[in-house]
Amino acid sequence: MQQITIASTSTVHGSGYLEYILDYLNEFFKNAETILFIPYARPGGISHDTYTKTVEKAFLKINKTVTGIHTHQNPVEAIKQAEAIFVGGGNTFVLTNQLYKNNLIKPLQTAIKTGTPYLGTSAGSNICGLTIKNTNDMPIIYPPSFNALALVPFNINPHYLDPEPNSTHMGETRETRIKEFHNFNTNPVIGLREGSWLAVSRNSITLKGNLTARIFEYNKTPYEVAPETELNHLK
Repeated sequence: MQQITIASTSTVHGSGYLEYILDYLNEFFKNAETILFIPYARPGGISHDTYTKTVEKAFLKINKTVTGIHTHQNPVEAIKQAEAIFVGGGNTFVLTNQLYKNNLIKPLQTAIKTGTPYLGTSAGSNICGLTIKNTNDMPIIYPPSFNALALVPFNINPHYLDPEPNSTHMGETRETRIKEFHNFNTNPVIGLREGSWLAVSRNSITLKGNLTARIFEYNKTPYEVAPETELNHLK
């Protein structure tokens, strides 16, 4: 049975790392003592060790131990043995490239689909979709494929931003970019706002948090869905 948490962000304004979602994660990871962390996205170019230490401090608050996959001699075996998995945010292209380089796409899919709890934030959420084509990141490295884990039947745009009515910015909005995507692709896209997440269990996909999410479907007008809405209809 799949147990997946797909969060827009690791940190909301005014709170610490993962603080806004720790109560939920305490229950989500209740059967795991140790969480395997994948730090490949390297936000700001930080080292794998530095990133892992940040995650360790956060999970200590709910009495969980964290081990970085980069410290394991065999990353594939680490995935197979993991009690739970967390993939953090950063650059989605860097993350995806490293997953392909270490031959971890299929082992991750297998582990998650057979019940290993998975948490993704930001880039770690992007890779839960069909492709990474709706990331907000710069393509600073070229992965072998844009295909992702395909754990859900749509793409994800974390950190979704609404247009600011009084902004003088004349560039494209996030909605404009997603509409451009639909000129060439038909995958649905979920715009996840900060502090929101998707809870995936078996065949159920439910929006969590206090904010609505914006749904983009091919050849349809974008629309909002409220928290606790099931999104199983998106294909």
